[in-house]
Amino acid sequence: MRNQHGDFIWYELMTRDPAAAAKFYAPVAGWKIGEPVPAPTEYRMINADDGMVGGALTLTSEMTEHGARPTFLGYIGVDDVDATVAKVEELGGKTLMPAADMDGVGRIAMLADPQGAPFYVMRGATDEVSTSFDPAKNGHAAWNELQTSDLAAAKAFYPEVFGWTLGEVMPMGEMGDYQFIEHGGRMIGAMMTAPPGTPTGWGFAFNNADIDGANERIRSAGGTVLQGPVEVPGDQRVVMAKDPEGVPFMLVGK
Repeated sequence: MRNQHGDFIWYELMTRDPAAAAKFYAPVAGWKIGEPVPAPTEYRMINADDGMVGGALTLTSEMTEHGARPTFLGYIGVDDVDATVAKVEELGGKTLMPAADMDGVGRIAMLADPQGAPFYVMRGATDEVSTSFDPAKNGHAAWNELQTSDLAAAKAFYPEVFGWTLGEVMPMGEMGDYQFIEHGGRMIGAMMTAPPGTPTGWGFAFNNADIDGANERIRSAGGTVLQGPVEVPGDQRVVMAKDPEGVPFMLVGK
């Protein structure tokens, strides 16, 4: 049984220095970033205590010359990559990397929504279920958050492409609405209008068993704490931070 169309199935850290990233995220997120695996570009697996949750792609100078930058990107599982690419383009999105087959991995494309937020779509080579997104497991992704320049457009685009449903709305005053997203009978994240000066894009929160010590670990490892711990619904607290390369990420825990 494979993941449903529209599930988040993988998380990728794009980094110029995977060795430095491994040194940072080991104490901060509890991850082990492994040795490179054979690929067209250098790629390393990101492992939580119970298995793989993502990968680290090493950015080459050629990639950065073409606009690539250190960031986290999410992979969304789909039934048909080519049909999804066509649907995204029909709705005003763009293809950033054409659909291509990766031996033993699956078919992948990198796309952007009409406001420019990038993401991957993927049809895996096997029916193995991904647990990269699992709010109950330490080190796994627990929340997917879109900050967009046009919330109304995003609320129309993503349900049309991925079959997501729009849940409750949490008003945030001058910041506008925080629109919860549901899929497959569970809440998977939210959408909001990007604050001034914040680029459109997806951000991700990862489960952490020691949220109380998160700030000290982040600072000691060379990262920057932006905010938190802040209480959020579900009896949890979240820390917003950047790693030494400036990549934003969040940690969430009880």
